[in-house]
Amino acid sequence: MIVLIVENVKPSLRGELSRWLFEIKAGVFTGKVSALVRDELWGLIEQQLGKGSAVMLYPQRNEQGFGARMLGNPSRSLVDIEGVLLVRSP
Repeated sequence: MIVLIVENVKPSLRGELSRWLFEIKAGVFTGKVSALVRDELWGLIEQQLGKGSAVMLYPQRNEQGFGARMLGNPSRSLVDIEGVLLVRSP
């Protein structure tokens, strides 16, 4: 299962994401997709992000059980410290 959060993106991008994922709240998507679909969706986000931001959490075999990707200028950032992801607030 993945969780994808987008901020300040075009409605057309949100519409494209809603074809594959369930939008549980404005800009917050979740669903179970293959790694290939996940990577293709991320590529689509990279192309159409504009001035927005995106964060994706996905399953991964590590201590925390998930991995993360970020694009743009989100209000918070992820920091990898010795393989553990932490959230940094401004």
